[in-house]
Amino acid sequence: MKFIKEDLAEQVAAAVAGRKQIVIRGGGSKAFYGNAIAETEQLVELDVTPYTGVISYEPSELVMTARCGTLLSDIEAALDQENQRLAWEPPHFGQQATIGGAIATGLAGPGRMAAGGASDFVLGTVLLNAEGQQLHFGGTVMKNVAGYDMSRLLTGSMGVFGPILEISFKVLPKPICEVTLQRQCTLKEAFECFGQWQAKALGISASAWIPEGDTQQGVLYLRVSGAQPAVKQACGVLGGERVDEQVAKELWLSLREHTHPFFGDTVWRVSVPPLADTVNESVPLLEWGGAQRWLRQVSDVTNIRHAAAQRGGHATLFRAGAGVSQPVDGVFQPVSAGIAAITRRLKSNLDPLGTFYSGRLLRNI
Repeated sequence: MKFIKEDLAEQVAAAVAGRKQIVIRGGGSKAFYGNAIAETEQLVELDVTPYTGVISYEPSELVMTARCGTLLSDIEAALDQENQRLAWEPPHFGQQATIGGAIATGLAGPGRMAAGGASDFVLGTVLLNAEGQQLHFGGTVMKNVAGYDMSRLLTGSMGVFGPILEISFKVLPKPICEVTLQRQCTLKEAFECFGQWQAKALGISASAWIPEGDTQQGVLYLRVSGAQPAVKQACGVLGGERVDEQVAKELWLSLREHTHPFFGDTVWRVSVPPLADTVNESVPLLEWGGAQRWLRQVSDVTNIRHAAAQRGGHATLFRAGAGVSQPVDGVFQPVSAGIAAITRRLKSNLDPLGTFYSGRLLRNI
C-alpha cells in the first residue's frame, strides 16, 4: 500500500485529539544533534520516513522536488547519473539520512564556503500543520507570510513548525576539474593565507586546516574547482603539493561525515567571521576559510559563547559524548530577544497549540 501525505495528517490529528505533543522523526542519523528531548507521556513520534520518492527532476532546469523521507543517497545517485550534485554537500552521518533531515537541520559540508548553505538552494516547501493542512511555500499557491521567505526559514527549523513534507531545491553540475592542494603550516599562517586569498577569484571550493595533535602545527588543505585552465592557474598562485585524487576525496568525505580522527565523541562548533581571532584555548580544526571551527575541548561554556558573540558569531555543542552534560540553556547559543520574538510569532501563527515539539531547537519558545 502506498504511503501518502494524508496518512501523516491522520496521525497528527490523532495526536491533537489525544492532547499529545509531536516529535518528528526521520532516518535518525542526526538524532544526536540538538537539545535532548524530554521524555514525557505527552510526547509521541511522527515517523515521516515512509513518505519517499523523487516527485520531479529536471536536469536541464537544475531543479529537483522530493518527498521528505527520500534517502540522501538515492537523491545523490539520481543526480550522479546526470553529472550533477548537491552543492552544499549535506552531511549524512548515517546510511538512513534523508533529504527532509538535511533541510530540517540545515547542516552543510565543505562546499558551504563557496556554494552557500542549504537555505540558498531551497526553492519551495510543503509544510504539514497541526490542523492537517498542507501549506505550500515558495510557489504560486501561497505567498510568503509577513514578508518572510518561509522556505528559507523552515531550513534548519528542526520541526518546530511541523514536518516539511516536500522540498524543491536547486542542484548544480559537478565541476569540470577539481584539485586538492596541501601544505604544512601553523595555525597563524593558515589565517594569514585565508586573508590573502579571501578577495581573490581562485576557485577555492573547500578549505581546511587540520592540527597535528594539540599543537599549533598542522596541514592546510585547499580544494580548487572549475574549468581546467582556471584550476591550473589557481594552483600556480596557491602553491603547495597536489594530493592524490582518491585520497583527497576521502579527506573531504571524512570532514563532511566527521569520520576524521580529529572528531571525537564530544565536539563544539564555533561559527564566526572567517578572519576573527581565536576564541578558545584549545587548538581548532578550521573549515570554510576560518569561518567554521571545530573544538574538542571547551572548559568554560559561558566564555566560549561570549567570545563567539563578541566576534559576531555563536558556539554550539554539536555532539556531546557519554558523561558530558548539555548546557542548562541548551546546546545552541541563546538567540537575541528580537529573534526570539520573531520565532514566537511564527510559532503562534503556524502552530498555535504548540502541537510540534520545539525544545530540540529552542528553549522557552
